[in-house]
Amino acid sequence: MTTVLVAEDDDDILLLVATRLKRDGYDVVTARNGREALTLVRERRPDIAVLDIGMPPPDGLEVIKQIREDDSLAGTRVILLTAKAQATDIQRGIDAGADADVSKPFSPAELAARVASLLEG
Repeated sequence: MTTVLVAEDDDDILLLVATRLKRDGYDVVTARNGREALTLVRERRPDIAVLDIGMPPPDGLEVIKQIREDDSLAGTRVILLTAKAQATDIQRGIDAGADADVSKPFSPAELAARVASLLEG
């Protein structure tokens, strides 16, 4: 089964995303901050990580950097969730190693489609 890590500090968004992805058949693990996200990435080795850019430390950008610096995790696909739709923030995420970004607000269907697309590609 495909494992997806969702790291988001907003409980409503976390529940919404996790529920949608579980409904789509993924094994979903959740984190509420960057520290939890890094622990779960190392323990569970998810196929894809959905990371909030603005979660409590370390933020999503730092989590991506640490994933990319670890050879055993570097292949993990990463989607960055950001409320900051400015081009510079999106570019910082891509520069850090994100495979894709989704700007808040977003529809759960849009995010689920992005997850499926990255897993297929």
